[in-house]
Amino acid sequence: MHAKSRWLQSLSLRQWAADWSPLRRRAFRLYFGGQAVSLLGTWMQITAQSWVVWELSHSMQSQGVVALLGSLPLILLAPWAGAAADRFDRRKLLILAQVAAMLLAFALALLVQTGWIRLWHVYGLSFLLGVVAAVEMPAQQAFIGDLVGMSEVRKALALNGIIVQLGRTVGPTLAGWAIAHIGVAEAFWVNGVSFLAVIASLLAIRSVTTERASQTGISRGGFGEAVRYLRSQPRLLDLLAFTMLAAFFVLSNLTIYPALATVVLRGDSRTLGWLLGASGVGALIGSVLVTHLSRAIPRVGAALVGCTVWAGVMVVCNSWSRTLPTAVSCIVATGLAVPFIFTTANGLTQMLAPVQMRGRLLSILLMAGFGLQPVVAIGIGWIGDRFGPSQALLINGLCLIGGGLLMMGRPGLLGWQVGVATTGESAPPGVAPAQPA
Repeated sequence: MHAKSRWLQSLSLRQWAADWSPLRRRAFRLYFGGQAVSLLGTWMQITAQSWVVWELSHSMQSQGVVALLGSLPLILLAPWAGAAADRFDRRKLLILAQVAAMLLAFALALLVQTGWIRLWHVYGLSFLLGVVAAVEMPAQQAFIGDLVGMSEVRKALALNGIIVQLGRTVGPTLAGWAIAHIGVAEAFWVNGVSFLAVIASLLAIRSVTTERASQTGISRGGFGEAVRYLRSQPRLLDLLAFTMLAAFFVLSNLTIYPALATVVLRGDSRTLGWLLGASGVGALIGSVLVTHLSRAIPRVGAALVGCTVWAGVMVVCNSWSRTLPTAVSCIVATGLAVPFIFTTANGLTQMLAPVQMRGRLLSILLMAGFGLQPVVAIGIGWIGDRFGPSQALLINGLCLIGGGLLMMGRPGLLGWQVGVATTGESAPPGVAPAQPA
């Protein structure tokens, strides 16, 4: 019995070690390290920008307008961004996008540093950064698949999710401390400098060989071809629906947190940092568990329903919180389920997509989920401004619960099981990293 127990333990340890197998690839390690540094700065800027908007307007609806302007390009440019990710060198697209985002961060830092900052400045820079993100996001998600191949793309996306959530955990806390003790401009300067890390990592990856759209006739089908294919695939539609539910009614909470911190919890910028950091802690824990749980839970459809309903229940509980520890606990609990939804939807979309259509299908997922999310955020902000942040959170939670329960009626969803060989691509594309000088 003792030997059997040790065998099971070693098997479990090997399984956990296998979750990190994408890091064996040098190109992915380089990109992973650069992203880790850059995302820390990004979340510092998100927190600082949220605080600047709150100080300038004291309006949750203004927070929603900033989010809308930042995501509007995802809707307007999705057809071209997805096609560009399929047609052109994704690595070069990402380098150009990172340079543009760095310059925008420096511009915002300079405006805050000099005291010239106005609300319309934030609106304009948010829209420009949204243009950059619209080009970058489908290319970046598909680029991860280029680095590791479809056989390990879900693991790689989960690892990428870990550093995203680590940035969400540490970045807002650092930003809250910086705003209170040093100044808000410093958070923007740090973010601008942090882009150098990911730019350097992309330059160090000499080339990534992928099947280009020019070889598969993208010009004949274009974006409409991807839409028609999506409509013919019930499981891809389900993945899109779960992404929209989580994006609309969980991410919208970020626009409510400044008011929750100051109006309900009677706090300041450090309180906001704790709330945003708590969201990152829960999502970080959830991201660590994603790849392991994806093997342990064979029925992915039922798991997606359960995660959506769980997140809704926790958001409803948060609407009743009146102390910082209670709010932090509810936010952490909400964050546990969200990475599974996003990572599963992203990874399975890539695995189920034809290789020549991957960028366009990802752009649809990003457009519908994250591009339209700020429209919902403005409505939630309007409710929060008139009825209070707690009521806005309550509505978000009830929408999540109702949406999750409605998805249970989708034919075949609860019994949907995903095997390892969902896609025909078994070997990762060739990667030729830069050689040392």
